Amino acid sequence: MGIQSTIEASTDKFTPAMQRVAAVMRENPAIVLDMSISELAVTCSTSVATVIRFCRVLGLSGYAQLRMSLATELGREAAQFRSGMTMGAEIAKSDTLQEMASKVATLEMLAIDETVSNLDFAALDRVVAALDKAQRILLFGIGASQFVAQDLHHKLFRIGRNAFLLADPHEAWSAALLSPPDTVALGFSHSGNTSDTVRYLEIARQSGALTVAITGSPDSPLAQAADERLISHARESTLRAGAMVSRIAQLAIVDCVFLGVAHHRYEQTVDALQRTRDVTHPR
Repeated sequence: MGIQSTIEASTDKFTPAMQRVAAVMRENPAIVLDMSISELAVTCSTSVATVIRFCRVLGLSGYAQLRMSLATELGREAAQFRSGMTMGAEIAKSDTLQEMASKVATLEMLAIDETVSNLDFAALDRVVAALDKAQRILLFGIGASQFVAQDLHHKLFRIGRNAFLLADPHEAWSAALLSPPDTVALGFSHSGNTSDTVRYLEIARQSGALTVAITGSPDSPLAQAADERLISHARESTLRAGAMVSRIAQLAIVDCVFLGVAHHRYEQTVDALQRTRDVTHPR
């Protein structure tokens, strides 16, 4: 995972002082390249020791490794996507609509690239195989995560799979509790901390279902409640009420899951898609 995505995924591990370091870096990642560790500590209203602890939470040896890793990452991203733009920069109050659109497009492209590049394909293969044999598929998420669950439900339902999109926590918990044999329960939460979704997977697991977490945090409670984990990578902006970038990253995983399931029964899938298209687009 890239340094900026690691910062995003590690938010829950940061102390309030470390949160200030993360906020400054999120506003302008390149600031680390221009400042000494002492200057960054002053800018973040914290101590040098806190910056060092911040680096170690990210799995780095210290500030020198942070600067080197970030310089490499920013340089690669600038060359790959859009030269001349401050990569990873926050959406600012002074930005024009064009600048905001450019930034969010770059963040979404990065999210898809990092998510697919770092996807655990062995885990994905196991999830696809389980879905192919499943008698029942349960999908649940809250808020923006429900839209992602809804997208996978729509795709699976169109090819004749026995998939259920669960509307609220009580319905989700009840369905999880009454899981028949060969049930696969998928829970969606970018933070991995949504308590209702965590409980849903815990109940499903206790009831014998195979549980799958689609989340942006590999160490989260949701990930711990799952048998399999598919991890998304996203850097959200401050204006993230709609979970824009994380939603795109999770939708990339959904598409990979669907394609895997569809490919297992290729001819049957093509036939189902054609027939459902014909019935919804009558001549």
